[in-house]
Amino acid sequence: MTTDPNPSDERTARTDEQRDEQSTDANGAGAAEAANGVGAAEAADGAGAAEAANGAEAADGAERSDDGPEIVDGRTIEHLLTDHERDIAATAEGTDATAAKRPSLDLPRLELGRRDFMKAGAAVGAMSGLAGCTSILADDEGDDSGGAAASGDHSVAPGEHDEYYGFLSGGHTGEIRVVGIPSMRELMRIPVFQTESARGFGHDAKSSAILEEGGGYTWGDTHHPRVSQTDNDYDGRWLFVNDKANGRMARVDLKYFETDAITNVPNSQAVHGACMQLPDTQLVFGVGEFRVPMPNDGRDVDDPDAYGSVLTAIDPETMDVEWQVEVDGNMDNGDGGKEGRWFFATGYNSEEGVTEGEMARSDRDYVKAFDIPAIWDAVEAGEYEEISGVPVVDGTMESSLNEGDRPIVRYVATPKSPHGVSVTPNGDYAIASGKLDPSCTVIDVEAIAEVDDPQDAIVGQPRIGMGPLHTAYDGRGHAYTTTFIDSEVVKWDYEAAVEAEAGSEEPVVDRHDVHYNPGHLIASESYTASPQGDYLISLNKLSKDRFLPVGPIHPENDQLFHIGDDDAGLELIKDKPSYPEPHDASIVHKDKIEPAKTWDPADYELDYVAEGEESIERIDDSTVEIEMWARRNQYAFPDVTVQEGDEVTIRISNVETTSDVIHSIAIPEYDVNLALAPQDTREVTFTADQPGVYWAYCAYFCSALHLEMRSRILVEPQD
Repeated sequence: MTTDPNPSDERTARTDEQRDEQSTDANGAGAAEAANGVGAAEAADGAGAAEAANGAEAADGAERSDDGPEIVDGRTIEHLLTDHERDIAATAEGTDATAAKRPSLDLPRLELGRRDFMKAGAAVGAMSGLAGCTSILADDEGDDSGGAAASGDHSVAPGEHDEYYGFLSGGHTGEIRVVGIPSMRELMRIPVFQTESARGFGHDAKSSAILEEGGGYTWGDTHHPRVSQTDNDYDGRWLFVNDKANGRMARVDLKYFETDAITNVPNSQAVHGACMQLPDTQLVFGVGEFRVPMPNDGRDVDDPDAYGSVLTAIDPETMDVEWQVEVDGNMDNGDGGKEGRWFFATGYNSEEGVTEGEMARSDRDYVKAFDIPAIWDAVEAGEYEEISGVPVVDGTMESSLNEGDRPIVRYVATPKSPHGVSVTPNGDYAIASGKLDPSCTVIDVEAIAEVDDPQDAIVGQPRIGMGPLHTAYDGRGHAYTTTFIDSEVVKWDYEAAVEAEAGSEEPVVDRHDVHYNPGHLIASESYTASPQGDYLISLNKLSKDRFLPVGPIHPENDQLFHIGDDDAGLELIKDKPSYPEPHDASIVHKDKIEPAKTWDPADYELDYVAEGEESIERIDDSTVEIEMWARRNQYAFPDVTVQEGDEVTIRISNVETTSDVIHSIAIPEYDVNLALAPQDTREVTFTADQPGVYWAYCAYFCSALHLEMRSRILVEPQD
């Protein structure tokens, strides 16, 4: 499964003669479906991997005619390209901004001809034996399940624990998914921006209030989970994540793996990037994407020049917004420097248009470098406008705060529409991915404050491949970048990229095909100053033929690689289907997370209800308060009688002290569904507006007499 790490490998090296031979019929396109081998999986049946890997004739279903177009699975290559992919590829040819550091450099253009398409087919041919792989590919005894052998034993036996927690965003489900690594077993799902019945989130008073105060939306789109750090290392206290859909930021308490706060960010739509000020999580940043009027109250609706996007700084302790910085253009992803001064955000739409055509006129956009202490100085000096109750500092190019020796925001021009940005573990460089350009841009963090022209802080621009999106690190000087169009993870040396000519492929060490169209990737503890450098997950947007068909909406594909052996290169270990649509992840060593096994009543505000302290109290003619407990097989009260129209509040504690004995109380007719971990207390209020008999019962199987664990709710009619 691995490729030769030699960058002169036939897969990556292209001679001028080969470039001249490449077809221009595909608009120079590296179309995603073609380059990913979409359709080629079927076309690759019976193909020899070696023959495909050598760029030989395609597998069954692929033909070549000297007099006509390439035929794959009965279709021309041209038919495999979508209009969107043609547009991307047409702009992904390298731009003048690619050579911003060395303006005289003419970078090779991205071109897709028969050779590149056959490379994609070769990837599928070489991988065809692995389709549907969900287990270890090979073990030490040489048991081969269809793929290349992976070094070492990465299995986790039944009853054994994984080495790492993987926190994966859930995308449109609005949740965080917790997996064990390297087993890739799903351990838990943490509801964040949506109600969830198994955890009872959004059903009890506290979590319902969190959702309501966080905007009252019914769904969210989680993208970038980041775990809090102390001294540039994970401290296991919190996880922060953004809501791309509704412009919110949330905090998850990692003692209980439960969302405990949501902030509805003002003056912003689509909070995209979510990162922190390091080394000690002084602030949490939400990177605003969409440009809107501020405040967005009906003013300036037809004046796009008056729109703005903002970086939002949030206090991690209170989850209150401290300040915002308005910038030119849209923003995308972000990451913080290791020493607390700088925060970086990629940006697009420097044209500040409102249509696709208007947003794509320029050949360059910007990485914004925010000087955090300088912004604080401006806020403390009152150099801001209060909008929607929040100090908004002007960080646009024409702002007076960007004049002088210490501008609050520096704009570093890059090829247009850079996407991901991440800071290297040593804090020396911020690396932005090209997306519509084959290069990554390496920015010297220390130089940003010293140079007169921000362009002079660009110290490297290696050519990575078609559609670079996101970059992770192994702690040994290597960067790993996903290429969306090439469907690869590319391993490269970022110090070598500083020494190499801009546009050079020499820093590339290894490439590995993934299935298909990777977005984010994450290596173990990559966001810290000391990555572990053993595992990497590529979060791929398409699975196509990898798993059993489940209808028109397919699972996505998370692929786990071992990256700990530089001689062996990237070694694919596992495929895991993933429910749509995860985006980013964090991988944290198990020793840095200390989850509670039972609740500590001191950690919540409600009064714990112990056995013997249960009560039913009528407060007035229409209000009843019930304090009760639950233990195996029994609630405190076998019967509860109230009157039609009463407002009923139930406070209930799980008095079990043994971990993993979960109880609940469900009253479906009144939409009550509380989940109760041991020693936990929850509260809910409902109006008993329908007379009758309603069974309250435990919805968690807790003992042999689980079905008998119930209580009658008797609602007497008013008459």
